[in-house]
Amino acid sequence: MNAKTNPFETDLDKNAANFAPLTPLSFIERTASVYPQRIAVIHGTRRYTWGETYARCRRLASALAKQGIGVGDSVAVMLANTPEMVECHFGVPMTGGVLLSLNTRLDAAAIGFMLEHGEAKVLITDREFSPTVKAALATLKRKLLVIDVDDAEYAGPGERLGNCGYEEFLQEGDPAYAWTWPADEWNAISLNYTSGTTGNPKGVVYHHRGAYLNAICNIVTWGMPQHAVYLWTLPMFHCNGWCFPWTVAANAGTNVCLRKVDAALIFQLIKAHRVTHYCGAPIVHATLINAPAEMRRGITHRVNGMVAAAAPPASMIEGMEKLGFDITHVYGL
Repeated sequence: MNAKTNPFETDLDKNAANFAPLTPLSFIERTASVYPQRIAVIHGTRRYTWGETYARCRRLASALAKQGIGVGDSVAVMLANTPEMVECHFGVPMTGGVLLSLNTRLDAAAIGFMLEHGEAKVLITDREFSPTVKAALATLKRKLLVIDVDDAEYAGPGERLGNCGYEEFLQEGDPAYAWTWPADEWNAISLNYTSGTTGNPKGVVYHHRGAYLNAICNIVTWGMPQHAVYLWTLPMFHCNGWCFPWTVAANAGTNVCLRKVDAALIFQLIKAHRVTHYCGAPIVHATLINAPAEMRRGITHRVNGMVAAAAPPASMIEGMEKLGFDITHVYGL
């Protein structure tokens, strides 16, 4: 028996006029157009507007494309929560490539496995992690293009390992690069790995549609107002920062970068930039609860925290409420 034809769908097949694939890349394109002068990223003394951030992402995509990166190619990043990591969440998939975020806390054997198994063709790495990265690269049977990030906010040890620096690499790209949307919203946008505690790390692929929907879901779940100020207490390598790099772009908000969890610095940044939202595992919230009272003084606005990754104890929820923070408990990846 023939299926009934819906008369309201006659001659209404998908076309450019009525359908576009869901992709979080559309968020930065829109926000850079509507709010080009709003601050997108704060990191130490560095400030980038959304217009500038979009141009830097397009430079990155253009420079990667010149190196042959395209659909199905993976670009690995071993980065802290810095502007470069924000940019990679857009610049890499603008080429059609797949972002492979490496867990900076793992050892060289695990990192080497991920680079090999994930078939990375380029590695963008922060100088802080050079000992682990150097050892991981030595295990590979092929050469990668390695690009160094030398963050002015990091004054510790580490060496440059790569062919060029990140800023130098960006200069090879076009700020008006004509990137293209994915042909299919089911195309991969990122590749993440488990920590490998029960064997080799396991790969998890996100597609453009899933990243888009999860990014929007973050706004809905939290009731985030437009132009939220988001503090990066959560590592961006962890499940793509729970998709918040894309959420903040959709929200036309501000990314306040933070290289590592430090209670004094967290409270300082919350007060200095009037941070409205942040995420973290229960241990992050416990760090704030147990901080000296003088660190916490001076916060006069509402701060929203999201907790996941492990079940938060009742004492943590109670402790955050006493601080005046509004906590939302969610399920992670």
